[in-house]
Amino acid sequence: MKKSSILAAAALTGAAAMLLAGCSGSSGGTPTDDGDGGGEAGRACVILPDAASSPRWENFDRKYLQEGLEGAGFEVDIQNAQGDVNKYSTIADQQLTQGCGVMLLVDYQGAAEAVAAKAKAEGIPVIAYDRPFSGADYYVSFDNTEVGRMEGQTVLDGLAAAGKDPASAVVVYMGGDPTDGNAAMFHDGAVEVMEAAGITAAAEPPGVWDQAKSQTNFEQALTGLGGKVDGVWVANDTNAAGVIKVLQDNGLEGVAVSGQDANVAGLQNILLGWQTATVYKPVKDEADAAVATAISLLNGETVEGDAELEDGTPYIQVTPILVGPDKVKDVVAAGDAAYDDVCTPDVMAACEEFGVVAP
Repeated sequence: MKKSSILAAAALTGAAAMLLAGCSGSSGGTPTDDGDGGGEAGRACVILPDAASSPRWENFDRKYLQEGLEGAGFEVDIQNAQGDVNKYSTIADQQLTQGCGVMLLVDYQGAAEAVAAKAKAEGIPVIAYDRPFSGADYYVSFDNTEVGRMEGQTVLDGLAAAGKDPASAVVVYMGGDPTDGNAAMFHDGAVEVMEAAGITAAAEPPGVWDQAKSQTNFEQALTGLGGKVDGVWVANDTNAAGVIKVLQDNGLEGVAVSGQDANVAGLQNILLGWQTATVYKPVKDEADAAVATAISLLNGETVEGDAELEDGTPYIQVTPILVGPDKVKDVVAAGDAAYDDVCTPDVMAACEEFGVVAP
């Protein structure tokens, strides 16, 4: 087997990718191989988790993964489990029956682990994309502990802007679904920063990736705190929207609120002052890293990670970006949020204030 770094693989585009596709390897194959099994060896199978936890999966990841892999000459099968673990398993069985040269899986409530075991039994390499799970050969995602640290710093920045002492501030922790391996990394990174500054969680409801449930959980926590809150560590923008609705309903302004994903609602809440900042994770950067990894594996190569998970899985890390109101314009300019979606009539004045313009 040949060995390449992720940077070298990322440089493979167009003709260069096609040239490399001609290299031999024990687990790879060429996308144009007409021999027995050639089509299977040159086929990338992808399973996305749902369309509810974040709009990114269908709006961005699907497009970038398909364009990248097909642009390198490989057949691609991308399907979405729509938040159903049984459907996830059914999709995987269908894909494996048709043949896969590599599987790229976004885990949903542990469903990817059984799929990975089946794939590896057939000698098919498995990439854990965005969310870690046991049994993957590689993990491609953002530096998720750093994402958490940025979220923790967001809470501290919001408290400082409001003149609040972290050591005495009332801060609620609103984490993500514990079945998502990333949720623990977000939590640990955030807690590392916040508790170093003297913050102690005043309440910590069960973690979820669900706006409505997060809203209900926060409302109950706020009631238990007598309506008093200075800051909320929230693991993503979707959950933050639920938290912010409760703050608005209770007339609570100036509360430090974190998030991640830089989705439209999050960017609007930041511009309007309801959310302190978000962690922007350019989906194309992550998808490009995953595509580069998949191309290497399809061509019988191995890939070196930037780090390792605790179980030794190579971890290809992508760098996140902290976005406050003055950086929203950069997300729009990059095309990861549409100007018309962000700058609606009720947000237009804030867009003008912070220099958000149509690309």
